Amino acid sequence: MKKTIFFTLLMLAYASVFAQIDKELTDATVNKSKIESHIYFLASDELKGRNTPSPEQLIAARYLATQLKSYGVKALPAYPNYLQPVSMKSTTAPKEASISYKDKNFKLVENTVILDGNNLKTEAEAVFLDYGTNEDFDKADVKGKIVVVRGGSTEQGSPQTWFFKGKEKHKKAMEKGAMALIELYNNPQLPWKILVGYLNREGVELDSEANTATPSTIPHIWLNDGDSKEVSFWKESKKTKVKLAVENGTIKKFTTYNVVGYVEGKDTKLKEEYVVYSAHYDHVGIGNKVDGDSIYNGARDNAIGTVTVLSAAENIGKYPTNRSALFVLFTGEEKGLLGSRWFVEHSPLELKKMVYCFNSDNGGYNDTSIATIIGLGRTTAEAFIKQACQAYGLTATDDPAPEQGLFDRSDNVNFAKKGIPAPTFSLGFKAFDDEIGKYYHQPADHAEGLDYDYLYKFFSAYVYSCRLIGNTSEKLFWKAGDKYFEAGKKLYE
Repeated sequence: MKKTIFFTLLMLAYASVFAQIDKELTDATVNKSKIESHIYFLASDELKGRNTPSPEQLIAARYLATQLKSYGVKALPAYPNYLQPVSMKSTTAPKEASISYKDKNFKLVENTVILDGNNLKTEAEAVFLDYGTNEDFDKADVKGKIVVVRGGSTEQGSPQTWFFKGKEKHKKAMEKGAMALIELYNNPQLPWKILVGYLNREGVELDSEANTATPSTIPHIWLNDGDSKEVSFWKESKKTKVKLAVENGTIKKFTTYNVVGYVEGKDTKLKEEYVVYSAHYDHVGIGNKVDGDSIYNGARDNAIGTVTVLSAAENIGKYPTNRSALFVLFTGEEKGLLGSRWFVEHSPLELKKMVYCFNSDNGGYNDTSIATIIGLGRTTAEAFIKQACQAYGLTATDDPAPEQGLFDRSDNVNFAKKGIPAPTFSLGFKAFDDEIGKYYHQPADHAEGLDYDYLYKFFSAYVYSCRLIGNTSEKLFWKAGDKYFEAGKKLYE
């Protein structure tokens, strides 16, 4: 018994010594003037808000790749210039999406939005398939017909879930030979006016058929049915003639880039495990003028997050951790988390080798005594993050606004869906108040006026957390009962 107690105390003493060494190594590289100079460059007017895609965003990507190389971070064999090509396509706003049946007329924006599909003008029989499940499709003949379904599923679900369900229904309708798919939309979580403002404009998405000609695809339309009158009509009618006219926007394909590099771990066993340190480097570009300024510089969102990861790369490049480190700076986050989704779907490494993702993303801050970690209490690295923040006079706090769904609104979620534990390290905020709103996706988000004394503490806490996570012999995983716990079990077998 005495030997066990002695051994435990000895291990705690060793852990304390190594933690102190990690803090000293953190202090050896984190530098306020370097932080400031990186942020000033990335958030400069000359980079015009780093929109995806833009020539200025490519300048930012090459700048980041150069920094990684200068820190001793190695390029992966697949991407010798540190740039992972990401295939995307942009579409101009659609021009027409009209639907008519039984003296009912529905028009673009007012009642309809186009999600996908080629141009089409037709009058054809339509068939109602309730929620459009696989069973609904399998027992119906839809070839040459227009399919009408309810949006979502029997469970209400988030608007994001409706998008994914809609894609599945669209694919099934095409496979079955349908001419078009109309979904009846009535999700109160995302009102129609907001939905239309988001969808009825130029859009950017991943191009899964990057090396092929633009595929022929049937129109996919959402029809506003907030009062459920159309669901009631179709339940009664089942079949009727529908006149449909769709004139979609033009499609342009392009390539943009994630920036990727790695540092091999120093432990013979743990180096087979990779910790991902990630952030998105894009922003929203040039937009409406506010107080005479139309450049949305994106200092907080997300030059700060980008430079946080650069600071970790410089530190680990000089002082490697036991685990290997993978640094990934994403394109297209502002277009729908596209760069990170592409990365996990086209990963240069087996996903099961990535044991943790420590993302950094920001909207702003209103409390310089804290660091806000979205998902702090969801993984076994919680204690390390708290320890690192405390070492620099900050308190680590979890998500103060769960109603915003922030965990699922940054690049970390694409790793989480695969099972990889993935919180997001953010600037300190206690609420989405006017102080956050003043800068979030606004031209006022400049490098000038940032509190660089606070940022020094914030950056130091992130880098120290990275070192503790990268060096621990403890298993990194979700806590039992987490939403992504089972996905993690499946991934890591």
